[in-house]
Amino acid sequence: MKSKKTGLARIIAAGGYSMAGLKSAWRTEAAFRQEFIVYLLLLPAIILPPFAPDVKMLLFLANSLVLMVELANSAIEAICDMVSPEFHPLAKKAKDIGSAAVFIALSTALALWIFAVSGLVPPMR
Repeated sequence: MKSKKTGLARIIAAGGYSMAGLKSAWRTEAAFRQEFIVYLLLLPAIILPPFAPDVKMLLFLANSLVLMVELANSAIEAICDMVSPEFHPLAKKAKDIGSAAVFIALSTALALWIFAVSGLVPPMR
């Protein structure tokens, strides 16, 4: 059903839907809670060390990407469970692909952190 809201009312409503989605993910998705806590713990580790600004930006984006992909994966899983509560090979395929996307996002973030912390990136001058 398409919303009849437009302009500022639509933007405000969209913000409310986003907050509802975050609350739902926090309540029902253990992986999201774990990744969000790590995200919060890593924020000072991005800001405080003397990494170059572009490295800080990459670390922030990579960490944020993990949360975004986890949310998308959780949405895929919810849709699959609604449409096919019993085992279905296509639902498994969709869930596995979503999980693979999370794995790639986590691997990317880890690789960037290793690169930044290893000293291969020169400190900010």
